[in-house]
Amino acid sequence: MQFQTGLAAAADAVESHFGSVLAGYDALPVVDAMRYAASGGKRLRAYLVMETARLHDVPASSAIWPATAIEAIHAYSLVHDDLPCMDDDDVRRGLPTVHRKWDEATAVLAGDALQTLGFELVSRPECHPDAVVRADLTLSLARAAGAGGMVLGQALDMAAEQADTPLTLDEITRLQAGKTGALIAWSAEAGARLAQADITPFTTYAQAIGLAFQIADDILDVEGDAETVGKAVGKDAGRGKATFVSLLGLDGAKSRASDLVTQACDALSDYGSRAESLRDAARFVISRRN
Repeated sequence: MQFQTGLAAAADAVESHFGSVLAGYDALPVVDAMRYAASGGKRLRAYLVMETARLHDVPASSAIWPATAIEAIHAYSLVHDDLPCMDDDDVRRGLPTVHRKWDEATAVLAGDALQTLGFELVSRPECHPDAVVRADLTLSLARAAGAGGMVLGQALDMAAEQADTPLTLDEITRLQAGKTGALIAWSAEAGARLAQADITPFTTYAQAIGLAFQIADDILDVEGDAETVGKAVGKDAGRGKATFVSLLGLDGAKSRASDLVTQACDALSDYGSRAESLRDAARFVISRRN
């Protein structure tokens, strides 16, 4: 219950903050597309920022900036991922994808603008009064989002679709550590970075839930329905794509995800009951239905 309340509060706070930030731009279709792309979703990444900040006694007025930043970066990645040259999806979160509602050029520009907005938000003095902290947040976010993180994972995923042989378990684990895990890891580390504290427990925690999150996605692609999930399902099997389910089997994938959640919870043992909502977040990752 504490986690669900926190998740909803983070979602509301980010939605409001996006509105304030985007209100400063001209009324253009690309800004409308940015607002559309950045709305909705679970806001798990924002929640991780806000909750780890709370754990380190960082005020919400500071944490909202990196929380909104990571959602902007995540939204950009989804807009570009949905494009015909990438995954070619028509539906996202139960609604038409940006390039379907507008056009491909607007989708590309909206994604570009959301990406740069993310870096702007963590660079602003409202995020933290110390420029060293802001620089650390910006550098680490760039690394998480770029060719050593999320973009690397996406590139490996696209290359795998053209390969003659399916990926091995080690290869798909590396792919997903970038594609899904890198931004989740940054989100969970953000509170410690704001407090200039040790990020190690949160890195361990996030690496485990990031991989569990992707395994859960693979399971939903098999067991879920499009209406509940909010996007097309069964696409991986249709493409003959290697997934955790295809490599481990459905039961094996569920068992692996459960083990990862246990690892994530154990990583926070030094924080005792204060981190219980983060443990609930880890459990949520593999119990979600969308």
